[in-house]
Amino acid sequence: MTLVRNIVFAIVFYGLSLPIVLFVPLSALFGKRALIAYAQGWAAFHRWCVRWLLGIRVRYEGPRPSGQVFYAGKHQSLFEPIELVLELGAPATIMRREFARIPIWGWAAKRYGVILVDRTASSAALRHLMREAAAARESGRSVMIFPEGTRVKPGEQPELKSGFAGLYKMLGLPVVPIATDVGLLWPKGGLKRAGVVTFRFSEAIPPGLPRAEIEARVREAINALEQIPPR
Repeated sequence: MTLVRNIVFAIVFYGLSLPIVLFVPLSALFGKRALIAYAQGWAAFHRWCVRWLLGIRVRYEGPRPSGQVFYAGKHQSLFEPIELVLELGAPATIMRREFARIPIWGWAAKRYGVILVDRTASSAALRHLMREAAAARESGRSVMIFPEGTRVKPGEQPELKSGFAGLYKMLGLPVVPIATDVGLLWPKGGLKRAGVVTFRFSEAIPPGLPRAEIEARVREAINALEQIPPR
């Protein structure tokens, strides 16, 4: 049954996502708000496929933030960036520049307001990241980052990337850490399994803390649901 669910999900979601992506330039003609609404519609379609084709239900825990904030999330799969864009009202998300190379999608992502970052972490790349994040803040949007820098397996708790602390200082926004256990049901390179996944919001952490303190508090909070997957 698990294999069948995965096959049906791949056919329906990826098959219908292709024409959805091809029509992105048309939605962009109506302005950025229309493009954001279009992206959220695609994310809602993804949520439907996850729930009814894969049998994965989502549970949210913890206080929901209000106003403009800086989200810092655990990243275990391709599921949470899409789900959280829908759930959190389309924050400007920081993603690797490699995604910009995807035809049409990369163009649309930049028009939507995705902040693309170079993994080389050069000084020029960091300055670009700061400029783009500052522009998102000035536009009134929240900003979302996955501060470990890449997808990790359940049980892994790497140090946060150095750019997180710089963004925290520059943005001057409260940080809301988000823990998740998605990777237990959505493993990298494996079959997705039915069940319940959890996203847990921690209390907002105020701006202005020293680097060591903010990194320690965020790292602890995003790993609050960490479990070693069963063998």
